[in-house]
Amino acid sequence: MTSRHVPENVPRTALVLGGGGSTGNAWLIGIVAGLVDAGLDVTEADLTIGTSAGSTAAAQVAGASPADLLAAILTAVPEHRAGAVAADRGRVPARPAGDHLDRLGRIIASSEDAADLRRRLGAAALDLDAESDGSWQERWRATVASRLPSPNWPNRTVRITAVDARSGAPVVFDRQSGVDLADAVAASCASGLPYRIGDDRYIDGGYRSNADNADLAAGYDRVLVLSPFGGRSLTPVHWGTHLAHQVDELRAHGSRVVTVFPEKGSEHLFGGNAMDPSLRPTAARAGRDQGRALAVELGEFWR
Repeated sequence: MTSRHVPENVPRTALVLGGGGSTGNAWLIGIVAGLVDAGLDVTEADLTIGTSAGSTAAAQVAGASPADLLAAILTAVPEHRAGAVAADRGRVPARPAGDHLDRLGRIIASSEDAADLRRRLGAAALDLDAESDGSWQERWRATVASRLPSPNWPNRTVRITAVDARSGAPVVFDRQSGVDLADAVAASCASGLPYRIGDDRYIDGGYRSNADNADLAAGYDRVLVLSPFGGRSLTPVHWGTHLAHQVDELRAHGSRVVTVFPEKGSEHLFGGNAMDPSLRPTAARAGRDQGRALAVELGEFWR
């Protein structure tokens, strides 16, 4: 039996799927499906990095065809935002997106650096957890698991980000971590209450550095970043955690990097409306159309 020979000149590719809420996930699925429809399959990347909603997308595109995932979004029965949010919480009143951003802004303003911010966010999440009856955890895991085509980690390399709520330490899960795929994704998407895995508690991977965590693609030749939030961050630029800084670092070390943001005119689908499930079909269509339009340009970069 002979081993498969991989030519040395074949570039190693990394696909970065950023966070962006419910609509961000739909946009990610749409753009990947649009690329595949136009002849470019980026799901075969050597590395896929998923953060928050992007972690769900990473697990989804690794276990099902983008076309099927897109069709499921477009044919789903519309959900109402308030009901969807309430279903994922345990006796903790749902807070409007504006309140969440105001609270996050205050914590950022009181933090010295990114590490201090992670610690403060983890402590705030643990305090919020004390107000919960704990019933949300089981329901949240079931919700996340229902969105995944397979409960198993894919054979390809997928990294999913989170933050340890107690220490504030950044965390990256993969199939070697000993953590179920559904738990890793649920932890990466835990933007309010901390998610429990064993004796540990985790919060949203978007708090690791930013909503994309493109720095984890260091060492890869081609890096494609799909960023529903358009690379935006609320943290101070001098912290060095912004996507633009990470892209500069990747390029300085030899990676070719392309970032793709939602097109102008679709900004209303994200930001404050990112958790509105009724906007998912519109976001998915916008992503699909954008993917189709970018396929030739990205194909020249990717291959």
